Amino acid sequence: MAAEPAATAAASAAAAISAVMDWRSSPDARAAAFAYLESVKSGDVRALASTSFFLVRKDQTSEIRLHGFKMLQHLVRLRWEELSAAERNEFANMTINLISDVVGPHEVWALKSQTAALVAEVVRREGVDLWITLLPSIVSLSNNGPTEAELVAMILRWLPEDITIHNEDLEGDRRRSLLRGLTESLSQILPLLYSLLEKHFGAALSEHAKQQMDLAKQHAGTVTAVLNAVNAYAEWVPVTDLAKYGLIHGCGSLLSYSDFRLHACEFFKVICQRKRPVDVAVAEYDAAMCNIFQVLMNISQQFLTRSGMQPSSIDESEYEFASCVCETMVALGSSNMQCILADGARTFQFLQQMLEYYQHYKITLHFQSLLFWLVVLREPSKSKSIARVSGDNSAAGNSASTGDLSTEKKKGVSVFVTDEIYSTILDVSFKRMLKNNGSATSGLLEIWSEELEGKSDFCNYRTKLLDLIKVIASQRSVIAAAIVVQRINVVFGDANQATKSPQDLDAMEGAQLGLEAVVNAIFDGSVDCGKTDLDTKSQLHKIFEGLLQQLLSLKWTEPNLAVIHGHYLDALGPFLKHHPDAVASVVNKLFELLTSLPITFQDPSNNSRLARLQICSSFIRISRAADKALLPHMKNIADTMAYLQGEGRLLRGEHNHLCEAFLVMSSSAGIQQQQEVLAWLLEPLNKMWTQVEWQTAYLSDPSGLTNMFADSQFMWSIYHTVTFFEKALKRSGTKKSSATPQAPTTTVPGYLHPMSSHLAWIVPPLLRLLRCIHVLWSEPFAQSQTAEIKAAKSMTVAEQASLLGETGKLTKGQVAPADGLLDVQRDGESKENNIKNWLRGIRDSGYNVLGLAATLGEAFFRCIEGSSVTLAIMENVQVMEFRHLRQLIHLVIIPFVKYCPADLWLWLVNLLQPLFVHCQQALNYSWSSLLHEGRAKVPDSIGNLSGSELKVEVMEEKLLRDLTREVCSVLWALSSPGLNNGLPSLEQLGPSNRMDSVLKNLESFASSSLTGFLMLHIGTALPALRISVEVFTWTDSDAVTKVIPFCGALIHLAVASNQAELRQFVAKDLFSSIIHGLSVESNSVISAELVGLCREIYVYLSDRDPAPRQVLLSLPHIKQEDLLAFNDSLSKTASPKEQKQHMRSLLLLATGNKLRALAAQKTTNVITNVTTRNRSSTAHHGSSAEEDGHIGLATLSSI
Repeated sequence: MAAEPAATAAASAAAAISAVMDWRSSPDARAAAFAYLESVKSGDVRALASTSFFLVRKDQTSEIRLHGFKMLQHLVRLRWEELSAAERNEFANMTINLISDVVGPHEVWALKSQTAALVAEVVRREGVDLWITLLPSIVSLSNNGPTEAELVAMILRWLPEDITIHNEDLEGDRRRSLLRGLTESLSQILPLLYSLLEKHFGAALSEHAKQQMDLAKQHAGTVTAVLNAVNAYAEWVPVTDLAKYGLIHGCGSLLSYSDFRLHACEFFKVICQRKRPVDVAVAEYDAAMCNIFQVLMNISQQFLTRSGMQPSSIDESEYEFASCVCETMVALGSSNMQCILADGARTFQFLQQMLEYYQHYKITLHFQSLLFWLVVLREPSKSKSIARVSGDNSAAGNSASTGDLSTEKKKGVSVFVTDEIYSTILDVSFKRMLKNNGSATSGLLEIWSEELEGKSDFCNYRTKLLDLIKVIASQRSVIAAAIVVQRINVVFGDANQATKSPQDLDAMEGAQLGLEAVVNAIFDGSVDCGKTDLDTKSQLHKIFEGLLQQLLSLKWTEPNLAVIHGHYLDALGPFLKHHPDAVASVVNKLFELLTSLPITFQDPSNNSRLARLQICSSFIRISRAADKALLPHMKNIADTMAYLQGEGRLLRGEHNHLCEAFLVMSSSAGIQQQQEVLAWLLEPLNKMWTQVEWQTAYLSDPSGLTNMFADSQFMWSIYHTVTFFEKALKRSGTKKSSATPQAPTTTVPGYLHPMSSHLAWIVPPLLRLLRCIHVLWSEPFAQSQTAEIKAAKSMTVAEQASLLGETGKLTKGQVAPADGLLDVQRDGESKENNIKNWLRGIRDSGYNVLGLAATLGEAFFRCIEGSSVTLAIMENVQVMEFRHLRQLIHLVIIPFVKYCPADLWLWLVNLLQPLFVHCQQALNYSWSSLLHEGRAKVPDSIGNLSGSELKVEVMEEKLLRDLTREVCSVLWALSSPGLNNGLPSLEQLGPSNRMDSVLKNLESFASSSLTGFLMLHIGTALPALRISVEVFTWTDSDAVTKVIPFCGALIHLAVASNQAELRQFVAKDLFSSIIHGLSVESNSVISAELVGLCREIYVYLSDRDPAPRQVLLSLPHIKQEDLLAFNDSLSKTASPKEQKQHMRSLLLLATGNKLRALAAQKTTNVITNVTTRNRSSTAHHGSSAEEDGHIGLATLSSI
């Protein structure tokens, strides 16, 4: 690797690096310098090597040397195979010689790290032979001093990187070879690591005692580097070997020293996540794990004792360490509890410590313990899974050593969990159901808050709490019932108090969720009530009957309290299922709550009306939970509804909710009952909905709808009619299962959905209504509208907030504002908002009615006129805003595609034609604007938006991405396996060089493949094909993910058929586009799928069409011999995985490593010098350590 030219090139490269790093450089100068460095990296590989080695010489600045090391790493990772064997050997020797350049005590730490990373990378690339040659000199180097030992530890740390981190670029044979080489060296590596740990820890103590701070700091740095190396082996080296060579003992000893404890704890955390392998001696493994249990329990007890006696003396760094210890113990107990079950005292002590963590004031410790209890207490309901794992592994590993398992071990952990432990966990769980909302909280507990970085959001946290409560309730039902009632009594306080503070309301809501969890766990069927003894049943009945009577006696009339009251009653729904005698009193109480709240249109906050809706929704939840228990009461409920409606005390939205409850009740009584209830509920709607007069007045021409806007009461009556159709479709029919959506219409012969007979009169007026709404955006009618209507067509505040990601989640049972609150225009509300809310509500529910009706299959598609559907939803598709178009596609078009019968596919394809044509043009225009001008141009009317222009740009881009993904979802649906079962797999198609004459024509797939049928209709197929190739140029990986199955179906059709045009499209256009998609970095998450498509195109089409070879040869850095070598490699393996790897390597080579999606995935495995040095009180090195001016050992004091 030559001299003079390299020196000149290195000088130019050094100048470029300096320009890039210099903040005073102009943007143009920096860009030019960066471009030059990139050209060096992608240029001649030998020039790159020579230049880089010049850049890392000691006479260069640290910044230049660092960049030189990164260039060398780039070469090793991405271009190693371009060097000859002799050149690789020379490169390896020169790399090893670099070690001596960075071992000085004052050398920058980053340079040592990069050198170690480079050496490790070269060893991994060259394999076992180099490592065997290098190991003796590595061992010898470690004896020279602390800096040399630190560098050796760094090298050892990076060597197993490809074993512990999945790297798709590393072939299986090379990974196995590396693993074998390191495994064979463990008898040298592990003792070396232990000796370095022991030697330099002792030296650090000694030098610190002598006040030799510089030397102490060097030894401490070596200890930290060794711990990092040990952690890299802890994930895969046999646990018994780690114990055998003293590393468990050594790391355990360091847990008491503040500078090393976090690194040492990481070692145990990694080990504790491992499970006992089946191929080890059980006794040795369990002995090692028992030792770890004891080490962690000892250090844990020290913290818990201090925390209990002197909590103020513990600082944040100690809490950080305690959190790490607790997390490690959680992993240990979750994966290896079987190792100590034979030792009852130790097991009980461990559970007590985990209980103390669960009770702890600090929520981080409580949260960690929560995960442990979830795993351990689920054991009985999973047939004692931990004990089963122990037994299974024992049988597979060493049955002789486990033949005398104790009874306790066979039973698992549950035998050690006392009623007191259950009670304590429940008590803490109910108290922690609250969220810190900024108000003062009890000093006894640190309540969950948004500031807890790294933890799941509150909803997920509370879900875990509720899961734990359910698990306990299913095992100790009486204890759970008694404690939840106690908690309810505490949070209720004075039940006669007319109002409650916000904090009291939060506590009451939390207790209600706990009640719901307990009742569900006991009565929802997961616990076999038939096997519950009579005494337990009696106790449960007494507890919940007492609570029910308490709830029935409450006289709350304040809206917030009334809502909570209703939620408590519906939480008892599963209890009512088993005790139907109490149903009548609950129904009467709910009606009492409903009528106690006034109907007020003047209340701007809508508290009373919202509370009324919540109470009506309680009927729905009780109907669902109590099952058949409400059937005897249906007539009384119906009579009460009729009475209240006649008195004007029941609004239309509330009536809809109660009718929905009726549908739920009837679903438990069978199809016949459902049909009767539906007929009763729909009859009055039928009379109004099918009247010719209102349709003539309002739906005959575009101006008719604007006339309806003047009649607010009728307008909202129409809205509630449509929403009830939606509810009826959702709630009726057989109960949904996890089967395919088509199950009711395809798997049950003679099945007829209860709504089927009603579709013929529901759908036609709805289509006319939706058509009139769509016309509002068309020209010239849009120009003649009033200012109020024009403004009403802009986004609602809720839509704006949703696009900006500012929408808060609805709390349990909360109803969306449009759902029932808008029966008529409220006092003080503008007509603009009234129309805006109505338009949005009708569109939401109307689209959903069509989509839900489509799931009925033939019953829907046979009763509609295809032309009226196409006219209603496609006539004005060109003027639709993106948000509306996305909604139409999601709610209507995709269900149409999924459920349309095969003999109506022609109608479906014709329906899709205007949609695909418009979407392809609109998306192409908007994406072009975004990519070239920095802003998406969308047709949507954003409306008034306070804030910066940036918000508008964010919303526009979100609208574009959402529509793009939805359009691609249509292509995904078209290619779904259930609609393309006639497509053979590529393996079935046999050799790739079959002649066109023996292939089927495209028409032969038309009856069994919707994608094949689509390809026969060029007017619809062309825009769909354009979208499928253009999406790869758009920077949206979610959209690409959705279009991949469609591309796969196209490839299958091209391979299986003799359709020349389709084959040419796939072999050229699609192949080129997919390769282009790999240049988009955001596609890195799906790069494997994209490479797989490339492989399929080339392997199965390159012998029938020259286009795949031409596409590859058109890439900038490929040579003819590269393609020949690629073909040769493909011919030697039939493994799709290996063929994909060859394709991936070729694409990287042919593009000069410019495919960012592939390069991005590579960089996820790049060795960096990121460490945990700056955590807590760990030692600092390099320049920062110099600036600190003090040793990082924190006086090496024990905790």
